[in-house]
Amino acid sequence: MARRDVPVGFDLWGQEKPVVGVVHLRPLPGSPRWGGSMDDVGARAVAEAGKLQEGGVDGVLVENFGDAPFYPGPVPPETVAAMAVVVREVVRQVALPVGVNVLRNDAAAALAVAVATGARFMRVNVHTGSMFADQGFLEGRAHETLRQRRSMGVPVAILADVLVKHASPPPGVTLEGAARDTWHRGLVDGLVVTGSATGEPVALEEIRRVQKALPEEARIWVGSGATPGTARKLQKEAFGMIVGSAFQAGGLAGGGVEVERVRAFMKALGRGG
Repeated sequence: MARRDVPVGFDLWGQEKPVVGVVHLRPLPGSPRWGGSMDDVGARAVAEAGKLQEGGVDGVLVENFGDAPFYPGPVPPETVAAMAVVVREVVRQVALPVGVNVLRNDAAAALAVAVATGARFMRVNVHTGSMFADQGFLEGRAHETLRQRRSMGVPVAILADVLVKHASPPPGVTLEGAARDTWHRGLVDGLVVTGSATGEPVALEEIRRVQKALPEEARIWVGSGATPGTARKLQKEAFGMIVGSAFQAGGLAGGGVEVERVRAFMKALGRGG
């Protein structure tokens, strides 16, 4: 297939093999475990983003991890408003590209928050096709998301999962087929390959299968399970890594970022002291 035009936001990191750290937000207003204080949510998010930057990462991805159980589609206005408040503070406090992921699959909200806050990229779990998850049926809205971005004229890069974790594809869908659709028809800026669940490692063979199915310019990200012990191997295979659990207390998502863990990971890549 012929090379396509490079979409907006594609060169956010150039060729640097970026590492993006995840800020898992505490529960937001309206969610079952909401604690009642946006000041606490914001303060922790800014502190964790600062630790990620201090540890040497190349970007920060903010997501409403504490809001489980997640909506399968559009989230309510209070979630969008809360994320905008927090993400704006993170953008102001760190000198790194900041991204947004509105779980479980609200790409319109993620793009809106990014535009309002100055965030530079977003992640969407199901951009094309569909998946079956604990939230039920998740449906890609690439046709809406790309037109929304075009109409606003904003340089927000879109990273999209391929057969996202915590979900199963419909019968007959293959990894290669889903990757091709996401890249060629979903026009994403990067594809995210994950293990089966949060913190679960990505099989190197799956990364290679996606690579073989796509043109050379396609940028493939590792989206789960990277550790200091596997970082070098994964870095050789993928364009970049999104790291959550390995940076957090006990190696568990939501445990809170520890700068020593971030530094150890970056040191394993030959970066930092």
